[in-house]
Parts: sequence; C-alpha cells; structure tokens
Amino acid sequence: MEKLRTSRLQGRVTQGIPEGPGFTKAVCRGHAMITIYRRNGNGLSILDTYEPGAWVSVINPSEKELESLTTQFGIPIDFFTDPLDVDERARIERDGGALLIVMRTPRKEPVDADIPFITLPIGIILVEDLTITVTLTEVEVIQSFIEGRVRSFLPSERERFVLLICLRNALLFMRYLKEINRMTNQMENAIHRAMKNEQLINLLNLEKSLVFFTTSLRSNAIMMEKFHNMQCLRLGEEEKDLYDETVIESRQAIEMANIYMSILTGMMGAFASVISNNVSVVMKFLTAVTILLMIPTLIASMYGMNVNLPFQDSPHAFPIIMVMAIGISIAGFLVFRKKEMW
Repeated sequence: MEKLRTSRLQGRVTQGIPEGPGFTKAVCRGHAMITIYRRNGNGLSILDTYEPGAWVSVINPSEKELESLTTQFGIPIDFFTDPLDVDERARIERDGGALLIVMRTPRKEPVDADIPFITLPIGIILVEDLTITVTLTEVEVIQSFIEGRVRSFLPSERERFVLLICLRNALLFMRYLKEINRMTNQMENAIHRAMKNEQLINLLNLEKSLVFFTTSLRSNAIMMEKFHNMQCLRLGEEEKDLYDETVIESRQAIEMANIYMSILTGMMGAFASVISNNVSVVMKFLTAVTILLMIPTLIASMYGMNVNLPFQDSPHAFPIIMVMAIGISIAGFLVFRKKEMW
C-alpha cells in the first residue's frame, strides 16, 4: 500500500497524495520539496506527474528522493548533489543527453547574522524536454518565477527560461550591491564618532559579502561565456538578444562589485585611522584635565605639610591660597587652549 504524505506548498495543505514511481504534486519534508510546474493562461499550475515542457523544482531533496529522480530520468546523481554543495563553483557539464548548469546566486541573511549577504549555488538540469532546478534552500531568483513576478516565460521554452534565470540573477546581484552601498553610507556617520571596533567589524562583514559577490559574479560570467563557446543551448534571435542583455548586466554587476570593494577597502583604512585619532583626542583631553587638576592638588599638599609656610599666620591664608590655585589653573587652561589641546 502506498504511503500518504502531508505536504505544504505556498500556505496550502495538500493531504493524501500517494507516493508512486513518478512525482507527487508537492513533496515537502522539513525544507525538502519537489514540485512540478506547468505554465497556463493564469500562471503556473502544479502537476501530479511530469510531462514534456514542465519545470521540476527540487529543494533540499532527501536521499530517497534523489534516487527516485536519478532513476526516473537516468541523470547522474552528481547533477543533483553538486548544486547542494554551498561551495560549488559555477560551471557547465554535459553527460549524455543531460546538461547541468550551475550558477551562484546571492542570498540575504537574517538581521542577526554576522555576514549580511552570502551566495549559494543553483543547479539547472536540462533533460528530455524538461527543466529541473536544484537548490539547497529557497532562493529569491527561483521564488520570483514561482510567485509570478516574472511573467514573460514558459518552462517549455527552455533556452529562454535558463537565460531569464541568469538575467534575474544578475539583476538581484545589482540590487543587493546597491543595498550594501546604502548600508556602508549609513555606517559612515556613526564611524566618525566611533571609538570602538564594532563599526569596523560591521564593515569587515560587508567586505566579506562583497568578496563572495565578486567571486560568484566572475564565475557566473565565465559560465555564461561557455554558452556561446560550447553552443550548449540552441538560441534563436530573441534568445541571442536576451543572452547579450544578460552578459551586459553581469559585466555591470562585476564592475559595481569591484567599485564598491575599492570604496569599502579605502573606507576601512580611513576609518581605522579616524577611530585611532578619536581615541588620541580623548586621551589628550583627559591628560590636559589631569594636569590642571594636579595644580590645586599640589598646592594643597604643600600647605598640608607641618613646616613654616607663607601666609600661615595670616587670617586670609585660605582665600589667598585658593585664588592662587585657581589662577594657576586658569593660566594652564589658557596655555592648553592656545596649543589646541581642547
């Protein structure tokens, strides 16, 4: 008897879906999910089993689901496991009738994370008139297609679909790069007054994100060049225009990342000097205050000695000594003020 699964997809609960030799309508176990989509007039619809021209979205599959996928399509299991490796580089690989495209995509981490942005791999497998995407977790690029934010695409037009994913990925990089630049500008005013390393550490984490972005964008650009050199995709005139646009956006994203990296690197060096200078200013101020406070302390200490001292027999000894201490302190203050120690 076939097992029954309970799966959640986009807030809806589907119960009683049998697990057969094909695919279920939505298989979700924790964060794992296999969903088959087809484009219709109203957007994407979910299928019970695969059919030519459909799109299979695979998110964090289990070992059993990987075995089912490899058996169903005769695809090497590496085509599914490689995109699940967070360190997998962007590349193109062909094995028989299956084509694997791996690209890096940006991901925004939660607010409490040390590094605000990271990159993750996306695997796109083209086989038997079917498109399969493999990701370790939900990524914004794929979700934009699922949620209908990209309207002019058909999963059956595989070449165009792949190029649209690449284009949306490049645009997402640029959007996050602008957000990194905005975050850097927000930190700038705080760093001018900072005397701790917290702001510098935040800038260092942003720099790590830019390193991830730069490395991923370059590997994506190399992968995009192989589209043309290997002729792994059959591109028509519209697809060639879309490919050219994707290449241009990718190059622009690389240039933006390099510019922001240079700005951030220079800014970190400058702000490190600012923080050091702020500490020096505070220490100079405290030193001057300490010296001024030592003058009346020294006079009071001298007049506390059990020896003959000036004015000791005068009834106005205390006011005279106080005026003397205050006068010398004021003179010291004016000297420090003239030397710009305040």
